[in-house]
Amino acid sequence: MSTRYPFTAVVGMDDLRLALLLNAVSPAVGGVLVRGEKGTAKSTAVRALAELLPEVAVVAGCRFSCDPASPDPGCPDGPHGAEAHGARPARMVELPVGASEDRLVGALDIEKALAEGVKAFEPGLLAAAHRGILYVDEVNLLHDHLIDLLLDAAAMGQSHVEREGVSVRHAARFLLVGTMNPEEGELRPQLLDRFGLTVEVAASREPEQRVEVVRRRLAFEDDPAGFAARWADEEAALRARIVAARELLPQVVLGDAALLQIAATCAAFEVDGMRADIVMARTATALAAWAGRTEVTSEDVRQAALLALPHRRRRNPFDAPGLDEDKLDETLERFKGEEPDEDPEPDPDGPGDGGPGGGGGGVPPQGEGPDGPAPESAEAPESAPESAAAPQGAAPGAGERAAVKAGEPFRTRMLSVPGLGEGAAGRRSRARTEHGRTTGATRPRGALTKLHLSATVRAAAPHQKARGRDGRGLVVRRDDLRQATREGREGNLVLFVVDASGSMAARQRMGAVKGAVLSLLLDAYQRRDKVGLVTFRGRAADLALPPTSSVDAAATRLEQLPTGGRTPLAAGLLKAHDVLRVERLRDPSRRPLLVVVTDGRATGGGADPVALAGRAARLHAADGTAAVVVDCETGPVRLGLAGNLARELGGTAVTLDELRADSIAGLVRDVQGNHSATRRAA
Repeated sequence: MSTRYPFTAVVGMDDLRLALLLNAVSPAVGGVLVRGEKGTAKSTAVRALAELLPEVAVVAGCRFSCDPASPDPGCPDGPHGAEAHGARPARMVELPVGASEDRLVGALDIEKALAEGVKAFEPGLLAAAHRGILYVDEVNLLHDHLIDLLLDAAAMGQSHVEREGVSVRHAARFLLVGTMNPEEGELRPQLLDRFGLTVEVAASREPEQRVEVVRRRLAFEDDPAGFAARWADEEAALRARIVAARELLPQVVLGDAALLQIAATCAAFEVDGMRADIVMARTATALAAWAGRTEVTSEDVRQAALLALPHRRRRNPFDAPGLDEDKLDETLERFKGEEPDEDPEPDPDGPGDGGPGGGGGGVPPQGEGPDGPAPESAEAPESAPESAAAPQGAAPGAGERAAVKAGEPFRTRMLSVPGLGEGAAGRRSRARTEHGRTTGATRPRGALTKLHLSATVRAAAPHQKARGRDGRGLVVRRDDLRQATREGREGNLVLFVVDASGSMAARQRMGAVKGAVLSLLLDAYQRRDKVGLVTFRGRAADLALPPTSSVDAAATRLEQLPTGGRTPLAAGLLKAHDVLRVERLRDPSRRPLLVVVTDGRATGGGADPVALAGRAARLHAADGTAAVVVDCETGPVRLGLAGNLARELGGTAVTLDELRADSIAGLVRDVQGNHSATRRAA
């Protein structure tokens, strides 16, 4: 077994360490979501936590880790009686992003179930994580169907596996810990709310602290066992403190004054539902126990709010998580009651109040480590949002206008790719998927996941006499099994090609255009698409954002997009063609949807820019790329250039007004990949 990096050797990241330790003290807090840039040791800290958790008492031989004191009455390995009891270390189970449904929840042997009536169940990762930690690295990249299963298990505390009426249930209560890089996409709100706490991590900007990180990491890689041994005393002390805090937790009193502050804070920040209030109460109680106190203070409530509320404040994927601390302090002061008396002389050998959050608890100072004092932790300065680079080849200053603010987003019509795809599960275009309505049956390729019962029976029925059937049971062979084929929805690659030239530069007009693109980005987020952004102006086009799952990154680039100069439409279409060509090699199953936002004018890029743009558009048509042109032309006299471009692309043109979902009641428009007819239905 490989040696894990010691938790106490982690440098800095006080909020992350505190959030993890609070969950170790009180698993009812509900887990931690760790957001941060790549290379910030998020996974290292999470994996190190498992070594600090106390052992778990289990029924010997139970694959589902039943507690001997209160075994699960519905345990598939039960009922449990006088079996021998034992203990094992707490587990940390990792859920791979590409895991199958059977790997997560477990699998039933359908052949045995049909032929013998036996529930032969192979437990999955949810069973292994019961009473431990379920860790999902890059949780924002997890497929929707796995997220749904996680939501069900987290809500009910049990996992349910069902295959054609044969069902198995078992307990599945676990501490859910996820890490993610926001640049790669955001989480669905339902799963986001399931995480009790959230923390943002970033690499320190202090040279001394960075030096200490490198020094410790190199020492660990040179001699993992020796490095861990040097930190063994600190690990043992922290483990003992967790046990002591767990024992103290039932004695902690959450007074009416603290409870009023919690309710007032949640109301002041307008969080949805009541889960935030409950999580804050549990977190504040855990903070008091961690600090060795039996009463919750205002500082506990403040620290709990900073950990439990930021991710619940988001209203759409373009909102940055965070909390106005001045407003928080004002609310707490307004509803402040009498504080419990503080012990003037705390026991220096007992749990202290040091660490992040002041009196609200924290982690032991790192100055006592075996490798000498670590540099003082300093808060990293907030990084400014990454600005979009100016398009290559654009003439700086000449005719350029500053970026304008996007108009208010609105609900857009659904734009979909025609035909039947086989891409990643999503909510845009029709596709063959693991979930959805059953449309037929086929022989399984590999493991059977979705049984088509009637097709299986029909395949087995003609062979019953030859197989010597003499009872009521059906004699089923492996070759008889049939896999159900299902039709659902897939996510697509939505590539935006946005005209940022002088013809679009009128301030009011560009604001409306950006608002429309922002609305389409929000729609892409909700439908689980990947997005990319190509802009063109001046003399060339620029890939402002390579295809990504992070629609908020695309929104940032859009907000900072300046306008002005000529209109190299052909360059924009050719750049988009290159991007799609590369993406087809990277992810051939994900079908693209090209969205060109322009008034159709072409004034740069050669002697006949209109003809060049037409030739570039026909390249997309030849590839069968589904396309839609959002016509931004305004005024009483219209040239219809965007419509001509749509015909060259073999796609559809819609105006900004027609893009709104409520412009014509009940209208749903499919993007046509092979002809330019625009269909309307009232």
